[in-house]
Amino acid sequence: MELIYLITLFLLGTLCGSFFTVVGLRLPKGENFITNHSHCDNCNHKLSFLDMIPILSFLFLGRKCRYCKKPISSLSTYMEFFTGILFALAYYVFGFSIQLLIALGIVAMLIIIAVSDITYLIIPDSLLIFFGIYFAILQFIHLGFRQGMLMLCSGLFLFLIMYFIMVIGNKIFKKESLGGGDIKMMFVFGILLEPLLGTAAIFLGSVLALPISIFLLKKHIGNVVPFGPFLLIALTFIYFTGITTADILNFLRMV
Repeated sequence: MELIYLITLFLLGTLCGSFFTVVGLRLPKGENFITNHSHCDNCNHKLSFLDMIPILSFLFLGRKCRYCKKPISSLSTYMEFFTGILFALAYYVFGFSIQLLIALGIVAMLIIIAVSDITYLIIPDSLLIFFGIYFAILQFIHLGFRQGMLMLCSGLFLFLIMYFIMVIGNKIFKKESLGGGDIKMMFVFGILLEPLLGTAAIFLGSVLALPISIFLLKKHIGNVVPFGPFLLIALTFIYFTGITTADILNFLRMV
């Protein structure tokens, strides 16, 4: 039975991953991602059901549009696969629980913002507001009113920490060092993580981003590296592994 649930969550994840990719590509441009039909980015031909089967359509069509025969971006396929894996992993870790709903929300936020930030260097405010409300409601249900209010305070604390980092970074580099979306996103992080864990997420995200940023800049692949996806990978890792504030404190004592 557990295997059936895992497979079901993986398949559901691939379907959701396709939708999340569309949201990430359309929302920053103000396009309707709910009622507008999917189409080929090259010839604008409306796609049929057979053209949009997660992962399989991309492979069976030979990575080309069925209508204009031009190459199809592999972005959606990668996101479908990773979303499926993370959905299945979320069920494996949390089972059927409030925490599973939170974990699936984290995956959704990760995929949508990764697509948006990588493609346009934009993290839409509307997206952060939606997920902030979604996570807050679940946290109040899961933790109770008092602890839920404390998590909102944690969000404010992390927001201020990230804002302080931006101010210091702007003075050091003499230019904008962080996007406004990265700073606002930390409030959402705080709803999910206690202050020390949220600070650890910032540190871990920075560690992940540094070598990749250096590589891309040396290869002259863009002058700006999106930070949001790295922060969200760190958030996903911390939440899924169940690392606690006590674990962080014990580690710091050992160091």
